[in-house]
Formats: sequence, structure tokens, C-alpha cells
Amino acid sequence: MKIHPLSDVQAKQIGQGTSIWQYVVVLPGAVIGSDCNICSHCFIENAVVIGDRVTIKCGVQIWDGLRVEDDVFIGPNVTFTNDLFPRSKQHPKEFAKTVIQKGASIGANATILAGSTIGRNAMVGAGAVVTKSVPPNAIVVGNPARITGYVSTIPAQQKHSEIEVGENIGTVGQSAIPGVQFVRLPIIPDLRGSLSFAEFGQYLPFIPKRYFLVFDVQSREVRGEHAHKELHQFLVCVKGACSVMVDDGNCREEYILNTPGAALHIPPLVWGVQYKYSPDAVLMVLASDVYKPEDYIRDYDQFIALVKK
Repeated sequence: MKIHPLSDVQAKQIGQGTSIWQYVVVLPGAVIGSDCNICSHCFIENAVVIGDRVTIKCGVQIWDGLRVEDDVFIGPNVTFTNDLFPRSKQHPKEFAKTVIQKGASIGANATILAGSTIGRNAMVGAGAVVTKSVPPNAIVVGNPARITGYVSTIPAQQKHSEIEVGENIGTVGQSAIPGVQFVRLPIIPDLRGSLSFAEFGQYLPFIPKRYFLVFDVQSREVRGEHAHKELHQFLVCVKGACSVMVDDGNCREEYILNTPGAALHIPPLVWGVQYKYSPDAVLMVLASDVYKPEDYIRDYDQFIALVKK
């Protein structure tokens, strides 16, 4: 453990290999793990727990109620809050809990509002203002912060432009995720308009028992964010465009659905997210079963634990 003589470190629970540089103040109740690097001009309050191998760059204040898990990076001048309605000399009975989960990174000058959770391996862009929790692996930027992508996501092997009439109909695109299929559907033009279809056993891999439509989605909003235990889904963006991220716990792929001639089959135990909706997007989802709340997996950590089995 290395503590610079120009710092005021009152805490006793500090792990081996941690370095605390000059002009850092650490109050007595703080808990700091091993192999951390706390750069100059930081302040760490009492009710704070910091995990192992955490990097905190210059000019960061870690207030009561903050939990920082292992392998987190916090950039210079990141601002945390712990009270949504602060008043001078009026303290809440309990400060809001903010959690930065394992492996997350927060860019320089970002602001994190109290009560938020930054999910595992998520990345907050420089200068972002986070007003609500960030899902695991998500990349967020802007004010207010919104999801613009997911870390380590590979573009799917598909044509991003609209499919020409008669081009590779019925072709199933190769996916890095077992069971996921990108299917090219027929588009039949006519003077009266165009038609597209899918039949069970030809293009549709199951007999649907339910369908639903998603539309009027603001471009900054994210839909899905869950997996199913047994349900299959078949997605077609019948108007406009949206992106679909699929994740099996080991690999993440992103598809663009921008024509009725393209469909995506998502099998059970694959995490799905739909986002980047165009203003006119209408997403049709065919499901292999009726709605069953118990079939949904909405917590990403539970999903990871389940697929590892």
C-alpha cells in the first residue's frame, strides 16, 4: 500500500497494493479494496465501499451511499450525487444508493445522478449526464444519456440496405449465436402495391400463437431487454427501421431490420434488445406461445447464471 504524504487518509480498511496520491482525503468509514489507484485531488466520504483494482482519476468525489465494484474505471472530474433534493444543512435519513457494477467505465466529466446503477461492463461516455440506470454492457452518451450501442458487439453478416426483389429469398444468414437466424423473405411487387409473406415450414420456423406490434417509439428509447426460457420470436420491421442486439452470454451481435423482406428468429435463452427506432418504425413480433410472465428473464445477471448452467 502506498499513501502519499500530502494526503489525509483516515480510513483503516485499505487493501494491499493500493496507491493513494497527493491531496486525497479519505474519511474513516470508507472501505477500499486491493490494487486500486486513487489519483490526486479526490475525496472519499464515509459510507463508501470500493472494490479491487479500481481506478479513480483526478478530481472525483465519492459520496456516502456509493458502491464501486471490482475493475471499475472512473475518469477525471466525474461527478456523483447522493441526494436528489439537497438543502443546506438538511440531511436525509439515508442517502440514495448508487452502484457502479463490475468492469464498468465512466468517461471524463460525466455526471451520475443519485440512485442509478451502472451495469456490469457498461461504458458511460465523456460528459454524459446519467439520469437513470444503465443496463449491463450498454454504451451511453449525451445529456440525458441514451444508449447508442453495446460493448463488444459485432455487426451481423447481413446486407444493411433494403433487399432487392427476388434476391436470395429464403436464405438464412450465418450467426455467431447458435439458433439465431436472419431470414430473407419474399417481396412481390405489383402495380397495386407490394406483398411479403412467410409460411410455416418454408420461412417461418414455428407456428405462431401470438403477435404484437411495437410502434411510435422515440428514437432514444430501448425495448426488449429480456430473454425467454422457452419462447421463440420472429421479428419483422414492416415499416421504417430498427436495430436488434442479441446476446447469448458469450457473444453479442447487432442486426438492422429495415424492410418487410428481412426477419430475425430469436430462440429461447438469447437476450434481446431493440433500439435505434426510426420515427415511422413498426416492428411486428410473432411468438411461439401465448403471453406467460413466468417465461421472461428480465434480470441480466439471472440470465447469465441460467445460460452458464
